[in-house]
Amino acid sequence: MAKSLAYKTTADIKVPDTILDQVIGQEEAVEVIKKAAEQRRHVLLIGEPGTGKSMLGLALAELLPKEKLVDVVALPNPNDENQPLIRAVPASKGRDLVLQARVQSQNLFKGQNWILLLLLLISLIVPWWVRSYYQSDIMFAAFFLGGMFFLAAFIFFMNMNKRPGLVGNVRIEVPKVIVDNYGRKQAPFWDATGAHAGALLGDVLHDPFQSGGLGTPAHERVVAGMIHKANMGVLFVDEIATLDPATQQELLTAVQEGRYSITGQSERSAGAMVRTEPVPCNFILVAAGNVETVQHLHPALRSRVRGYGYEIFMKETVPDTPETRDKIAVFIAQEVVKDKKIPHFSKDAVHAIVEEARRMANRKGHLTIRFRELGGLVRAAGDIAVGQGKKLVQPEHVMDAKKIAKTLEHQIADKFIERKKEYEVIITEGKKIGRVNGLAVIGSGAAHSGIILPIEAEVTPGGKEREIVATGKLGEIAKEAVKNVSAIVKKLFGEDIRETRDIYVQFLQTYEGVEGDSASIAVATAIISALKNVPVKQDHAMTGSLSVRGEVLPIGGVSAKVDAAIDAGIKHVIVPKSNVQDIVIEASRRKRINIIPVESIFQVLREAMDWTGKESVLKQIRAA
Repeated sequence: MAKSLAYKTTADIKVPDTILDQVIGQEEAVEVIKKAAEQRRHVLLIGEPGTGKSMLGLALAELLPKEKLVDVVALPNPNDENQPLIRAVPASKGRDLVLQARVQSQNLFKGQNWILLLLLLISLIVPWWVRSYYQSDIMFAAFFLGGMFFLAAFIFFMNMNKRPGLVGNVRIEVPKVIVDNYGRKQAPFWDATGAHAGALLGDVLHDPFQSGGLGTPAHERVVAGMIHKANMGVLFVDEIATLDPATQQELLTAVQEGRYSITGQSERSAGAMVRTEPVPCNFILVAAGNVETVQHLHPALRSRVRGYGYEIFMKETVPDTPETRDKIAVFIAQEVVKDKKIPHFSKDAVHAIVEEARRMANRKGHLTIRFRELGGLVRAAGDIAVGQGKKLVQPEHVMDAKKIAKTLEHQIADKFIERKKEYEVIITEGKKIGRVNGLAVIGSGAAHSGIILPIEAEVTPGGKEREIVATGKLGEIAKEAVKNVSAIVKKLFGEDIRETRDIYVQFLQTYEGVEGDSASIAVATAIISALKNVPVKQDHAMTGSLSVRGEVLPIGGVSAKVDAAIDAGIKHVIVPKSNVQDIVIEASRRKRINIIPVESIFQVLREAMDWTGKESVLKQIRAA
């Protein structure tokens, strides 16, 4: 068993020197990155934001040797000016090559330059001397125009001075360094996330002077892309599926060949007229994204990564053990050192952050490792401590930070609850027929928050609709879940009520939208209440998925939903029994609500509805 970390404040914790050792909770991914660095393999990282994907890419670059780095220079092609030559030289030698060429050029033209400059000065002075000596405006104008022509010729000559050409038997060629690794201490790492085609693949700049000998040589307009700058290093592309399919195809070509010619890629480029020789781009591709990325990733590109590298699914949580709690403490120490503007945390403040990691995990016995969101709380708590002039962050600073560092979704949910209660859309007292306080979440991943979802149902004679009519901003899964409720009603009462009655369900003021099946038990309760004229207790709220056999199934975001119920003033909340272990709420808040675990729709109906005078209906449901 690993020895527990001993510290009084995070200042006592040693922060690892290497990036790889700073990656927390992704042990399997770390081992894969080590293999990828050793064997130069590509890597596809899939997972939620903030779980360490970019750090793994940086760590891979840190592990690569730097002795093979090269500079890449573009040279004029004497045989075809639209196909610049490409040469690779050892790292840091590119600048020397350019300097030598410039010195040689200056030496060859040095004498001519001084003579021309002297003649230029004479041509600019003579018109004024002629005017003062001969007192003639006509002669002044003639000499002045002659001086202007000479000035234009001088500029043209100086421009030609920069272009390749022959002076005697010597050819002047001034190259351009397009990939410069001067002074680089480790293998390059380039983050190409969101880069357009020109920035990623290289480009050829537009030439505004294309005639008269004033044009810029093609090789001087060549700009290397990130794929070329990442040669012998790492190219990191997050949300890779957002790249245009054609760009993904070109990226695949670069990955396969290890060399890629630069040509015009944008509306400001020189188009396809200029195309260089192939430029080295032997990089390791680290592509990243979420689960949806896999569906939109170019199949051939993914096949290349899978066939010549590794695919990694990032963890979101780790078991809550003393060892992982110590890792959270190390993470906090790392954030303090990186930020350089906030004080260190006391041990009690670390425990407060660990408690928040439990809550964010949304899973009993686990801690979140979505460290970007957790890092935001660390910095907010540090800012509060700085504002109060404290030398250490204490638990009360973390509590205050939770209030000011709420996600947008949480702030929006708070406004929804406040306004709906103000206009009595949310009712938390008394009893009503056909009305239920459901629970839902807005947002996704770590950035989600619970909301109260009032649901009303009405049952009328008819049977013309033949199905449950649900209104509100519902997603496809939510619509399907509403339809399945009719099977439960038929099982409980032995009749297909759709043949004799029309059923209407309304999700009240769902401007934020509803998706998922977690409102199933609330819909079923509302319909049965309206059908049998049995009131529902409004100090109850509920969430849970419902199988066609009447079993209550687990749902997501249970902690956020219970939090929303507490904020709304709800006294009792009904949740799936299998989700009880996932509820992580502060002890002071948990005392404000009664959590009722259920396994079947019968238990839901028994707890949420007032059966006074309707005992016969309850017996019928129990018998079913």
